[in-house]
Amino acid sequence: RLRCSAASFSSSSSSSSGGERAPDTSLFVPVPLKPAGGAGEEDVGAELTRPLDKGEVLKNLNKFYKRKEIQRLGADNGLDARLFHQAFISFRKYIMESSSVSADLHIILNDICCDAGKVCLLGHVDDLFPFFLRHAKQIFPMLDCMDDLRKISDLRLPPNWYPDARAIQRKIIFHSGPTNSGKTYHAIQRFLSAKSGIYCGPLKLLAHEIFQKSNNANVPCDLLTGEERVYANEDARQAPHVACTIEMCSTNTPYEVAVIDEIQMIRDPARGWAWTRALLGLCAEEIHVCGEAAAVDLVTELMYTTGEEVEVRNYKRLTPLTVLDYALESLDNLQPGDCVVCFSKNDIYSVSRQIEARGLECAVIYGSLPPGTKLEQAKKFNDPNDPCKILVATDAIGMGLNLCIKRIIFNSIVKPTVNEKGEKEIDTITTSQALQIAGRAGRYGSSFKRGEVTTMHREDLPQLKEILNEPVRPVKAAGLHPTPEQIEMFAYHLPDATLSNLIDIFVSLSQVDGLYFVCNIDDFKFLADMIQHIPLNLRSRYVFCTAPLNRKEPFVCTTLLKFARQFSRNEPLTFDWLCRHTKWPLAAPKSIKELVHLEAVHDVFDLYLWLSYRFMDMFPDAALVRDIQKKLDDIIQIGVCNITKLIRASQSAAAPGTAEVVSQNFPLSRTKRDPGARSTEALSIAVDAPGDRRAKNLKAYRSGTRLEDLKSRGHGSLANRLLREGLLTQEMLRQLESEWQDQHRNGRYGLGSKQDDQNSLKEMGKKKK
Repeated sequence: RLRCSAASFSSSSSSSSGGERAPDTSLFVPVPLKPAGGAGEEDVGAELTRPLDKGEVLKNLNKFYKRKEIQRLGADNGLDARLFHQAFISFRKYIMESSSVSADLHIILNDICCDAGKVCLLGHVDDLFPFFLRHAKQIFPMLDCMDDLRKISDLRLPPNWYPDARAIQRKIIFHSGPTNSGKTYHAIQRFLSAKSGIYCGPLKLLAHEIFQKSNNANVPCDLLTGEERVYANEDARQAPHVACTIEMCSTNTPYEVAVIDEIQMIRDPARGWAWTRALLGLCAEEIHVCGEAAAVDLVTELMYTTGEEVEVRNYKRLTPLTVLDYALESLDNLQPGDCVVCFSKNDIYSVSRQIEARGLECAVIYGSLPPGTKLEQAKKFNDPNDPCKILVATDAIGMGLNLCIKRIIFNSIVKPTVNEKGEKEIDTITTSQALQIAGRAGRYGSSFKRGEVTTMHREDLPQLKEILNEPVRPVKAAGLHPTPEQIEMFAYHLPDATLSNLIDIFVSLSQVDGLYFVCNIDDFKFLADMIQHIPLNLRSRYVFCTAPLNRKEPFVCTTLLKFARQFSRNEPLTFDWLCRHTKWPLAAPKSIKELVHLEAVHDVFDLYLWLSYRFMDMFPDAALVRDIQKKLDDIIQIGVCNITKLIRASQSAAAPGTAEVVSQNFPLSRTKRDPGARSTEALSIAVDAPGDRRAKNLKAYRSGTRLEDLKSRGHGSLANRLLREGLLTQEMLRQLESEWQDQHRNGRYGLGSKQDDQNSLKEMGKKKK
């Protein structure tokens, strides 16, 4: 009978399960099933036997659930404890709430209920298993196609994804060297001499630089970024050369020479997949790869899997770089050509204001500024006739800008980062990051023939020297990302799953070998969840979810939502609509808050242009938007040039939302690698963690300030930052205020004795735990 067929489920499934790792079943979302039967429908099972006693049915269903044999059968068919429980709850609800069930299920239930307690049984609860399994596969359709899903998500042979590249024998040349060694220069010379070529860089600024350099050398070259395509030829004919951002490179177009810049970014948790795709997929006779020596071994191993050899050309730095034996210690010691490197906007605002308070003019560059503004600030700093001789910047200067810097000064040596899992961490900068930034000093061909590096604070200098002297950690793995085609095949098998859920299941089932990792998909999932309620076809939904935007910018995110909603109604997003939404035209900013909003509007224009490249009919006014974006760039430049005035205006207004702004007396942030260190001059909050300095957890983050400052700015930038990052709690803040008041009453305006500090910090550590 049916018990024999139920047993067969176990043998067949166990023979086909192979050695695959178990999927993360917490990602399996059940498909709701409506109860069967309704008004006017005949209950055939009841006519053949009798109506079911739902009380008896419920008792026997619960017996079925508790049987160990049934649980083992479920496990053999892909139902772990979680899925088995969810499937049973759904199965029981379906039977109990259905006015009628299928005739065969009705008969089995009737036999089980009628023979309950009898010695000679016509029916047994085990006979329900085939019906239960059928129901489970209805609510969890992935159970029926697990083998197909595993094949689709098998990422173990990425070279096979690019048959055009595998059809030719490519020559791979790795230009290995540090910053300012001329490695990219030599690769570009070969690019310019070729009949056709493609340059792939990480930034629009770099692509634009090669675009200009090529056309200035009378080598027609197009520019291709996510937001625009600029043709070298007036008749819009495609030129034989193209400079592009790496995500935009074509793996189908044949070239004589391809240049892949900054290859070490193949390990980037978010964008590494683009370098992997270019390296494995570009159809070029010669592939010139430029980057750190740390990536040589990985590239060689990857090319071994394609049957291609790698020729390595090593380069040395063209100008000397010296790590000074003394720290700057005070902004009074700044000299022309100095660049103060910060790792947060707060520090940018603070340092720039303190510099200008000393009667010095400074240029400012940070990541969220538009490319045009960055170039103008760099031009201002580089101009020997301009009074601006100091630069304050984030690590955005690490690539993409040609700067005449004499001395790099690290304001801090800790930086917020995002790991492979998408988790935010605060850790000491890596050797690779330190070398990339420090290498900007003493650029070859500039007015400074040698570069110098130091720190703002004396205690950071030994740590910086140690970091710079360490070997760069080798790049171990290359990033991968699901393709639209793979997600479409997943959706075919799981039509009721959301896009976010599809991606989760894909990553859960994906298999990669030791040379690869799957890039984190948090931003993709965030956008997928945000627009899930909007009716879009899968391909359009996927495109919207890959849009490059900062999810921490609410205005940009809500704009994408409005774009998607209007797109779903098949209503074109016109220039007039965009102007109304952004309240264009906009005035020059009068505060930091307004400057930040203008940067967000610039990102919205970028988003429109990015979507217009993919949905030209629905975003038809790209040319008009590009024109006003250039005007907005000029407005933002005015704001950045007057950034200290904006800071003062923001502080005097004390408007909500301006907690990011710092006061003139805000001390420069200080860092320590030793999480156990204590200071009687500054409040230090450290989180101890075992293991190596750059293990993937929070090691140390110390910000120096006077207790008076912390008290007076209980809602200011430092307190808010520490609260956001989990390093300070409201209870700790109240305790600090109370201690400060006690010290003030006792006439002690400092932090007290060393012993008091240690006791206070120990107490805070206990509370934190």
